Amino acid sequence: MLKLSSVLIVSSLVMPALAMAQASMSVEQKISAALKGEHRTEAELARDADRDPMAALQFIGLRDDMTVIEFLPAAQAYYTKILGPVLVDNGHLMTVDNSNTFSSWGDWTEEPEFKMTHPVVIENNYSREEGRYVPGEIEFGVAEADLFLHFREYHNFNEADNMRINAKVFDTLKSGGEYVVVDHTRRHMQPETGVLGRREDPVDVILQVQRAGFVLDRASTMFFEESDDLSKEVGQIPNMTDRFFLVFKKP
Repeated sequence: MLKLSSVLIVSSLVMPALAMAQASMSVEQKISAALKGEHRTEAELARDADRDPMAALQFIGLRDDMTVIEFLPAAQAYYTKILGPVLVDNGHLMTVDNSNTFSSWGDWTEEPEFKMTHPVVIENNYSREEGRYVPGEIEFGVAEADLFLHFREYHNFNEADNMRINAKVFDTLKSGGEYVVVDHTRRHMQPETGVLGRREDPVDVILQVQRAGFVLDRASTMFFEESDDLSKEVGQIPNMTDRFFLVFKKP
């Protein structure tokens, strides 16, 4: 049996070794480890096939030393549970949503992997009368950031509020910082209807974000889905919806 002094010596040697091993991991290895985390639910694991987070984050160019703003991660916190562990040692993750979202997350937020994940509470309530979310003052909880993620939420706001959000993103990102928008596709120039309310015209998004001062840097066809003819409400699509994937850069 090891004496206590021997255990302490072994621990003092092992812990730095573990820290060094973590530090030497590539971003891809950290993403892979996060994808296998016990904090992820079966529902989230089931979404990996159509969201392909490894390929998506590689296309974005995620680094583990970034300050990242995740806008409206919602109750599922799908990307939060991946990004938090990747950024925990060298970066920061600002999660921006209303208080109801954060109160629904549960105990996983108290795990060490999320010590650099910072909830930022904003007023963002759904108006049934208007059929959209109505944001109050827009704050991201940080003076500057490297990356802003707007995943499948752009459609929830009218143009005026999206322009307010875009302007705040532009002011917050560093020069060279990137603004990522992914959303369900609506056919260009097709009017918005109740059925198409959770879809967005990618051309409109490009023009609106460019008006805020950004430059479109690249786009991915990763989420192109030929079986989606863009005519149905997104909840009626049996597999993956067609989605656009845009990365803008602040000059």
